[in-house]
Amino acid sequence: MKKKDIQDLKNRSVSELANLEHESKEKLRSLRFDLAAGKVKNVAELHELKKKIARIKTFIKNHA
Repeated sequence: MKKKDIQDLKNRSVSELANLEHESKEKLRSLRFDLAAGKVKNVAELHELKKKIARIKTFIKNHA
């Protein structure tokens, strides 16, 4: 994630972050199924998505 993306997350509201977290979790779920089926070429995408979800959770916790 770039600094610009992180700044964008910091400026969002808690409800927007919660919605983004839900969407990211759904994408991670589908990527895991695709990985098991052998459809995923970029395995590093899973790692980056998990890091993004962790950042979102951190920002939600800091706003609350």
